[in-house]
Amino acid sequence: MPTSDIRNFIAFAQEMAEASGAIIREAAGRINAFDSKGDDSPVTEIDRRVETELRRRIGEAFPEHGIQGEEFGAQATGADYVWVLDPIDGTKAFVAGIPVFGTLIALAHRGVPVLGVIDQPMTRERWIGADGFPTTLNGRRVATSGRTVLSEAVLSTSNIELYDPASLPVFEALRSSVHWCVYGGSCYAYGRLASGGIDVAIDRFTTPHDVLAHVPVIANAGGVITDWEGAPLTLHSSGRCLAAANPALHRAALDRIARRRPAGTPAA
Repeated sequence: MPTSDIRNFIAFAQEMAEASGAIIREAAGRINAFDSKGDDSPVTEIDRRVETELRRRIGEAFPEHGIQGEEFGAQATGADYVWVLDPIDGTKAFVAGIPVFGTLIALAHRGVPVLGVIDQPMTRERWIGADGFPTTLNGRRVATSGRTVLSEAVLSTSNIELYDPASLPVFEALRSSVHWCVYGGSCYAYGRLASGGIDVAIDRFTTPHDVLAHVPVIANAGGVITDWEGAPLTLHSSGRCLAAANPALHRAALDRIARRRPAGTPAA
């Protein structure tokens, strides 16, 4: 992909993050009504309003691009470029007024994520990673930690409720191998991993909306992020992910969970 193209996409993603952040900040602290979706996860009018606005902007700027959104589904996902949107990642935290939620914007080229934005609108922290560019936080380059020993690592997982009986032992095996664990960080935890504050993150997400934006952010900060078997995360992945600050730590974490994953259990 030409550098000029990715620069244009980065600038456009920045504009979308500004728009989503403005909507969320205006509503934050006064939204406590929500609907439950089919999987019992909550959705608010703000989730829908943000995604509607982002879809409108994509349609005007890049009508030939596809879109896959958390709230309104997929369109033209066979296109070379597909935008993947999670308007509010961490809706429960948003409703509760706990500022670990954020907007996730990813761009996939032929199924592979090449641009990712993690935007925390309340703290106004924005991580951007893109192929060929170092990951930045508010315009300043960031890097993952240099920790390579699993027993010294800080682990994150977003929501323990997402693990079913077959996958919970995988998390527990990794949890027992690290120094300590933080919970409930949603997308914010992956930004902190890119900045060196967290060393390993594991999650059992259910869709690519939850994870694709993290891939360029972490990879271009020096980290590694894959599914639970070490395969690359793409537009067609289920969302199960394992991220680590560097290849050595990722190999150690991958080896640890591989020994606890039940035979025949898919990683993605």
